[in-house]
Amino acid sequence: MIDEPQEPPTGTQGDDPTEVADSPVEWINDHIQQYVETGGAEGADYLGYRALLLTTVGRRSGVRRRTALYYGQDGDDHLVVASRGGDPNHPAWYLNLDANPEVEVQVDGDVFTARARTVEGAERPRLWKLMVATFPRYAEYQEKTTRQIPVVVLRRVV
Repeated sequence: MIDEPQEPPTGTQGDDPTEVADSPVEWINDHIQQYVETGGAEGADYLGYRALLLTTVGRRSGVRRRTALYYGQDGDDHLVVASRGGDPNHPAWYLNLDANPEVEVQVDGDVFTARARTVEGAERPRLWKLMVATFPRYAEYQEKTTRQIPVVVLRRVV
């Protein structure tokens, strides 16, 4: 369950708090670099969808890890979906959130700390529908897998 603060892991790889490892997937890494270098002026709209940058702490390494994700909004909250294209396993960034829900988010030029929580119960159907309307392929991804694809709320920490 993602919403209780955890101590970030420590280790030789995670000792430098400024170190950030971007996605090993080349096209995602290129997208991240474009987003960062332009302060979100380029990359915040990606292939017709809104994108944010999410930085988590590696659950084993302690290294800060950054990825780009499509997002939706529910009021002031940002929503992301841990689809991994319908793969049977959760994406690594989601597993990292489970270990430490305090994350960094960049939306356009705005960088802020947020707390992540997985949507459960009565609110899930509404937010899942909102995210499928935001990016319709999520429905296809859910059809490909037996796991329930998580919807994650990213709430700004003030």
